[in-house]
Amino acid sequence: MSNRAVLEVIALDAEDAVAAQAGGADRLELVTDMAADGLTPSRETFAAIRSAVDIPLRVMLRVADGFAAGDIDVLVGKAREMRRAGADEYVLGFLDEDGHADLVAVERIVAELDGARWTYHRAIDRAADRDALRKQLADLPGLDTYLTAGSPAGVDDGIPTLLAEAARTGQPGYEPQILVGGGLQLHHLPQLRAAGIDAFHIGGAARPAGWSAPVDAAAVREWREALDA
Repeated sequence: MSNRAVLEVIALDAEDAVAAQAGGADRLELVTDMAADGLTPSRETFAAIRSAVDIPLRVMLRVADGFAAGDIDVLVGKAREMRRAGADEYVLGFLDEDGHADLVAVERIVAELDGARWTYHRAIDRAADRDALRKQLADLPGLDTYLTAGSPAGVDDGIPTLLAEAARTGQPGYEPQILVGGGLQLHHLPQLRAAGIDAFHIGGAARPAGWSAPVDAAAVREWREALDA
């Protein structure tokens, strides 16, 4: 990918994956059930997508709506199943009832991933203390990315937080890449790129006809071109 910005696109199936790659996506986030904001896809869906495209895939590990882990044994089983299917990158993130990182859940799942790379997703935007959460997770193996809008309300409200965190890149807890997503729009890109942010995540923006329609390669290409400009 050289020095170009990373463009990650949500894919629900192989049709989405092929269109996203054709449009210039660098990586896919694989989920099912967007009505619940994205849950773990089936092993069969993962296999179909893996055979359809050759870009990296990050598989969501989440079994219920919200940011509580739910049944940790089920999550661990999903992680084990996906590892056996050949998945080698993941997305996860859980909070306890006080809004702190749920280390019990996260550490059990990460132990199953055997050093694989993973993203801590937008649970950080609901955390009681973002800085404390980053420092809690800093030593976990494989954590290389935070997917964040900077705010629960989305990028419009979160830009000041995103810029502040970008300015701390490399400090303890701030080594992982910032992957901006959640209400991201094209007009946000110049300010974020100027701050050194170099990874972006889109879902609905890749589907101009809505979530009932597949990814549109032309919509993805518009983002690719904007990032490469």
